[in-house]
Amino acid sequence: MQPEALRNLVTTALQDMKGADIRALDVRGLTALTDFMVIASGTSDRHVKSLARNVQDEARRAGVKPMGVEGEAEGEWVLVDLRDVVVHVMRPQVRDFYNLEKLWSIGPEAEQTPPARAASRERG
Repeated sequence: MQPEALRNLVTTALQDMKGADIRALDVRGLTALTDFMVIASGTSDRHVKSLARNVQDEARRAGVKPMGVEGEAEGEWVLVDLRDVVVHVMRPQVRDFYNLEKLWSIGPEAEQTPPARAASRERG
């Protein structure tokens, strides 16, 4: 799956579960680890876990196996590594504290990409 298609799949999976403030950052010019970082907020630890689980489930259905998942037990911040897309789902307080958007948007190559809602309806 192409990185852009995977990014769209992830943002759709987050939107479908009512993820808040979803941001997709193009970090190809900043790191060789991944192409996109997707950051979203959940309203509670349970919601954060559900969002991360839906991302994993949708990725697996599309044939993409997560390389790793961290923080699922606590639910404050769950990281899902899908190689080309790294997903961070956090409680709002944690997100405000770490401010990943600012950290990863320092270069001119990094741009915030709004979620593609239209693409989500094409698949299903």
